Amino acid sequence: MVQNLTILGSTGSIGVSTLDVIRQHPRRYQVVALCAHSQLDRLFDQCLEFRPRYAVVKNAVLASELRMRLQAAECPTSVESGPDALVRMAGLPEVDTVMAAIVGAAGLPPTLAAAVAGKKILLANKEALVMAGPVFMRAVREYGATLLPIDSEHNAIFQSLPQDYAGDLCKSGVQNLLLTASGGPFRNTPLEALENVSPEQACAHPNWVMGRKISVDSATMMNKGLEMIEAHWLFNVPAEKIQVVVHPQSVVHSLVQYVDGSVIAELGNPDMRTPIAHALAYPERIPSGVDPLDLFKVASLHFERPDFDRFPCLQLAYRALKEGNSSPATLNAANEIAVQAFFDGRIGFTAISRVIALVMDRAPATKLVSLTDVLAADAEARRIAESVIEQANNR
Repeated sequence: MVQNLTILGSTGSIGVSTLDVIRQHPRRYQVVALCAHSQLDRLFDQCLEFRPRYAVVKNAVLASELRMRLQAAECPTSVESGPDALVRMAGLPEVDTVMAAIVGAAGLPPTLAAAVAGKKILLANKEALVMAGPVFMRAVREYGATLLPIDSEHNAIFQSLPQDYAGDLCKSGVQNLLLTASGGPFRNTPLEALENVSPEQACAHPNWVMGRKISVDSATMMNKGLEMIEAHWLFNVPAEKIQVVVHPQSVVHSLVQYVDGSVIAELGNPDMRTPIAHALAYPERIPSGVDPLDLFKVASLHFERPDFDRFPCLQLAYRALKEGNSSPATLNAANEIAVQAFFDGRIGFTAISRVIALVMDRAPATKLVSLTDVLAADAEARRIAESVIEQANNR
């Protein structure tokens, strides 16, 4: 039976990897909609190859250009634009599966729409759970959506938990979840040198090929903090039962520790096609195109505790989860503004965590009942973050 897909974020690294897996299994998967931001050349090529029924871009200007190029190439794909179109693509009746890979808060509305439509959701968008955990998980339960994690760490935990795990640690004999982290490019950099690192240095991840924003999040370990919050909602596990473990080789993608002393882990080469293929075919297994792990080449594995002085963003994420309500949404919004300010040269690398901490101190923690509440908390945190950065630059 052919599986029909909408890919939210088709021109990003996850979207490209997803299409590579699909390319290897043309009889199993049909792309119905490709949704991107502004990378027209890549989206144009994707449309020519996969012939989706729909393509979505950021705005009407880009849509007009893409439409003309596709018509000239005699490609029948219909082109739409804007946030509302993303929401429509996520809920199309003919779509079975939605790859949710739009980075940032922009990915929340269409991912939530996929949940409300009862789709099989391959979740690569952290913000759906970080910003709107209670709202999103309630929609998944209420509308019967299937949620499969794509982040390598959460996918590893999903594979390492009992098959019948239903969110009860005690009943399943689970002691702790262990989230691995590479430590990023600055794991051994002298602390005094971090203030002067450039965006290019922060984006130079030692193991993974990722987008710019997520690469900086990895360098600050905010990425791991967001994943910790995500794990809380995915697996119904409190913060104190989620331990971050620095593992520079990125071979062990995460582990589950059981009460009997057993530790079950998922290992593999650092390639996102592995968890994508796992989720696409679940509960079956299909080739992903990733080379088998050569244990003789790996030779040894190294683990260490995270240094909270070096990675204060990780500690802020634990704080946000423990505070609850809108605090994780505030954390995420402040981080997005601070990282963009770092890219723009408005703040230094180490100021990212300082901005986030100040925003969390100033933003009220409000209860999240609906998407409106989530977006209001997000907007307020962004306003405060911009104010904090402006004040710092005017001193």
